[in-house]
Amino acid sequence: MGILREFREFAVKGSVVDLAVGVIIGAAFNKIVDSLVKDVIMPLVSVVTGDLDFSSKFVVLGRIPEGVPRNLPDLVKAGVPVFAWGSFVTVVVNFLILAFVIFLMVQQINRLRHRHAQSAAAASAAAPPSAPPEDIVLLREIRDSLRK
Repeated sequence: MGILREFREFAVKGSVVDLAVGVIIGAAFNKIVDSLVKDVIMPLVSVVTGDLDFSSKFVVLGRIPEGVPRNLPDLVKAGVPVFAWGSFVTVVVNFLILAFVIFLMVQQINRLRHRHAQSAAAASAAAPPSAPPEDIVLLREIRDSLRK
Protein backbone atom coordinates (compact mmCIF):
# COMPACT_ATOMS: atom_id res chain seq x y z
CA MET A 1 0.00 0.00 0.00
CA GLY A 2 2.88 2.35 0.80
CA ILE A 3 4.40 2.03 -2.67
CA LEU A 4 1.11 3.02 -4.30
CA ARG A 5 0.92 6.11 -2.11
CA GLU A 6 4.52 7.01 -3.00
CA PHE A 7 3.80 6.51 -6.70
CA ARG A 8 0.68 8.70 -6.50
CA GLU A 9 2.66 11.46 -4.75
CA PHE A 10 5.38 11.18 -7.38
CA ALA A 11 2.93 11.20 -10.30
CA VAL A 12 1.04 14.28 -9.16
CA LYS A 13 4.07 16.37 -8.32
CA GLY A 14 4.22 19.55 -10.36
CA SER A 15 7.47 18.63 -12.09
CA VAL A 16 6.09 15.33 -13.40
CA VAL A 17 2.93 16.98 -14.69
CA ASP A 18 5.03 19.75 -16.27
CA LEU A 19 7.21 17.12 -17.93
CA ALA A 20 4.16 15.34 -19.33
CA VAL A 21 2.80 18.60 -20.73
CA GLY A 22 6.22 19.33 -22.22
CA VAL A 23 6.37 15.93 -23.92
CA ILE A 24 2.88 16.37 -25.40
CA ILE A 25 3.63 19.87 -26.66
CA GLY A 26 7.00 18.67 -27.94
CA ALA A 27 5.34 15.93 -29.98
CA ALA A 28 2.95 18.43 -31.52
CA PHE A 29 5.81 20.87 -32.12
CA ASN A 30 7.77 18.09 -33.81
CA LYS A 31 5.00 17.73 -36.39
CA ILE A 32 5.21 21.46 -37.11
CA VAL A 33 8.98 21.27 -37.55
CA ASP A 34 8.67 18.16 -39.76
CA SER A 35 6.23 20.01 -42.00
CA LEU A 36 8.46 23.10 -42.04
CA VAL A 37 11.45 21.03 -43.15
CA LYS A 38 9.59 18.81 -45.63
CA ASP A 39 7.17 21.37 -47.09
CA VAL A 40 9.08 24.67 -46.88
CA ILE A 41 12.83 24.36 -46.38
CA MET A 42 13.66 21.28 -48.46
CA PRO A 43 11.76 22.57 -51.53
CA LEU A 44 13.69 25.87 -51.23
CA VAL A 45 16.95 23.93 -50.92
CA SER A 46 15.83 21.92 -53.94
CA VAL A 47 15.31 25.09 -56.01
CA VAL A 48 18.65 26.57 -54.94
CA THR A 49 20.61 23.36 -55.59
CA GLY A 50 18.98 22.63 -58.92
CA ASP A 51 15.88 20.57 -58.18
CA LEU A 52 17.61 18.33 -55.63
CA ASP A 53 15.25 16.48 -53.28
CA PHE A 54 17.23 14.98 -50.42
CA SER A 55 14.42 12.76 -49.13
CA SER A 56 14.56 10.60 -52.27
CA LYS A 57 18.35 10.17 -52.33
CA PHE A 58 19.61 6.67 -51.52
CA VAL A 59 22.17 4.04 -52.43
CA VAL A 60 21.05 0.45 -53.02
CA LEU A 61 23.19 -1.98 -51.02
CA GLY A 62 21.74 -5.24 -52.30
CA ARG A 63 20.24 -6.90 -55.36
CA ILE A 64 16.96 -5.45 -56.62
CA PRO A 65 14.38 -8.17 -57.33
CA GLU A 66 12.82 -8.31 -60.77
CA GLY A 67 9.83 -5.98 -61.18
CA VAL A 68 10.52 -3.76 -58.14
CA PRO A 69 10.56 -0.07 -59.10
CA ARG A 70 13.77 1.80 -58.25
CA ASN A 71 12.31 4.20 -55.69
CA LEU A 72 12.89 4.29 -51.95
CA PRO A 73 9.45 3.27 -50.65
CA ASP A 74 9.17 0.29 -53.03
CA LEU A 75 12.72 -0.88 -52.36
CA VAL A 76 12.20 -0.72 -48.59
CA LYS A 77 8.86 -2.52 -48.95
CA ALA A 78 10.59 -5.27 -50.96
CA GLY A 79 13.20 -5.68 -48.21
CA VAL A 80 16.16 -4.47 -50.26
CA PRO A 81 18.95 -3.04 -48.08
CA VAL A 82 19.09 0.68 -48.82
CA PHE A 83 21.39 3.42 -47.50
CA ALA A 84 18.84 6.25 -47.35
CA TRP A 85 21.22 9.15 -46.84
CA GLY A 86 18.68 11.69 -48.08
CA SER A 87 16.26 10.81 -45.30
CA PHE A 88 19.11 11.21 -42.82
CA VAL A 89 19.95 14.68 -44.19
CA THR A 90 16.29 15.65 -43.83
CA VAL A 91 16.22 14.44 -40.22
CA VAL A 92 19.46 16.32 -39.43
CA VAL A 93 18.03 19.55 -40.89
CA ASN A 94 14.87 18.90 -38.89
CA PHE A 95 16.92 18.48 -35.69
CA LEU A 96 18.98 21.63 -36.31
CA ILE A 97 15.86 23.72 -36.83
CA LEU A 98 14.22 22.27 -33.73
CA ALA A 99 17.37 22.82 -31.64
CA PHE A 100 17.65 26.42 -32.86
CA VAL A 101 14.01 27.18 -32.09
CA ILE A 102 14.36 25.67 -28.61
CA PHE A 103 17.54 27.70 -28.09
CA LEU A 104 15.65 30.89 -29.00
CA MET A 105 12.80 29.97 -26.66
CA VAL A 106 15.15 29.27 -23.73
CA GLN A 107 17.02 32.49 -24.46
CA GLN A 108 13.77 34.49 -24.33
CA ILE A 109 12.65 32.75 -21.13
CA ASN A 110 16.01 33.55 -19.51
CA ARG A 111 15.68 37.20 -20.56
CA LEU A 112 12.20 37.39 -19.07
CA ARG A 113 13.41 35.77 -15.84
CA HIS A 114 16.32 38.19 -15.66
CA ARG A 115 13.99 41.17 -16.15
CA HIS A 116 11.61 39.81 -13.54
CA ALA A 117 14.48 39.30 -11.08
CA GLN A 118 15.73 42.84 -11.71
CA SER A 119 12.29 44.35 -11.18
CA ALA A 120 11.78 42.28 -8.02
CA ALA A 121 15.18 43.38 -6.71
CA ALA A 122 14.38 47.00 -7.49
CA ALA A 123 11.02 46.71 -5.73
CA SER A 124 12.56 45.14 -2.63
CA ALA A 125 15.33 47.77 -2.57
CA ALA A 126 12.76 50.57 -2.78
CA ALA A 127 10.58 49.12 0.00
CA PRO A 128 11.66 50.02 3.53
CA PRO A 129 12.66 47.08 5.68
CA SER A 130 9.76 45.79 7.71
CA ALA A 131 9.89 45.76 11.48
CA PRO A 132 11.08 42.46 12.94
CA PRO A 133 8.44 40.22 14.52
CA GLU A 134 7.63 40.74 18.18
CA ASP A 135 9.31 37.51 19.31
CA ILE A 136 12.58 38.61 17.69
CA VAL A 137 12.35 41.98 19.45
CA LEU A 138 11.78 40.24 22.80
CA LEU A 139 14.70 37.87 22.23
CA ARG A 140 16.95 40.81 21.40
CA GLU A 141 15.87 42.59 24.60
CA ILE A 142 16.62 39.46 26.64
CA ARG A 143 20.00 39.12 24.97
CA ASP A 144 20.86 42.76 25.65
CA SER A 145 19.76 42.51 29.30
CA LEU A 146 21.91 39.39 29.77
CA ARG A 147 24.94 41.21 28.44
CA LYS A 148 24.62 43.87 31.15
